[in-house]
Amino acid sequence: MEKTGRPEKEWLSERSVNLSTLVLLLEAMLAYVVSLVYGVTQESPNAGVGTGMSIIFLPVLAVFAAVIAGALTVLLVLPTAWLSEVLGRRFGGREAWWVPVAAGAVSVVIVAVAVARAGNPGAGALALGWSLTTAALSVPALLWRSRRERIFKPVILWGVAAIVLTAVLGGVGLGTGVLKEYQPPALAPADIVGRWSDGQGGTVTFTADGRVTAVDLDDDLGGWDPEDDATDRDGPEGADSRCSGQGTWTYEPGGNRRAQEVDMSIEWCGFAPWNVGGTDSRPTLYQYIGDPDSGDQYVLRRTDGSP
Repeated sequence: MEKTGRPEKEWLSERSVNLSTLVLLLEAMLAYVVSLVYGVTQESPNAGVGTGMSIIFLPVLAVFAAVIAGALTVLLVLPTAWLSEVLGRRFGGREAWWVPVAAGAVSVVIVAVAVARAGNPGAGALALGWSLTTAALSVPALLWRSRRERIFKPVILWGVAAIVLTAVLGGVGLGTGVLKEYQPPALAPADIVGRWSDGQGGTVTFTADGRVTAVDLDDDLGGWDPEDDATDRDGPEGADSRCSGQGTWTYEPGGNRRAQEVDMSIEWCGFAPWNVGGTDSRPTLYQYIGDPDSGDQYVLRRTDGSP
């Protein structure tokens, strides 16, 4: 019987795995640049946080990224390339024609798993996620069978060029105003006055005379330490989880909108200064929960109408 297709030894080779891993790494770098530019346009006060640390640990991150890319090659790209070959033999036509179809089918599984873990993100987000995943799998799958000599060099050159061009276009867009950089609302002391809530039963009320009253604020951000009970602090019972009390507050405008801070001094609470976020119509006060790189925030929002 005549044997169709290429031998398995040639179809699944170290060259194919290495090429796919390289493409996935370049795609990850491109996605990172896009996410940075996009983050600057969104309400993401921690944009750019940890960039310096990322540079320091770049060798470790590179090794880790290579391992992940290799795993994705085996788990996702290889099945995509195999499925495109099966479809090409079954329905006719060149194998490359079926790569986007196979990538789309594999992407459906990926998106379904992501939805099951994260809930329903909406039809628009699902469509975008499926499209991007399909495109990301199609490129390495198309190159999987390439036997072109010195293929790695042009792939690297074109990949780096795409990354640099994306970064330049993003910088130009932000510099010219085509892409709008997010800026927190510019507040004044009078805008702080009023009642704010964390949406979980905790409230803060600021008065115009500089007084503040807190009720059941979460103080896991670095305030009350229960180990201090037996040492130099005598706090109220239950102060290790919630903070209530009265004190004073001040507003610091800083040198720019991102440097605005609201400082609350309340007995039994040790909050750091609160940052300003949100929009002009819906300002917020927030603090990071744990590592700022995580992006997790404890947010207070006005509950007595717009300022």
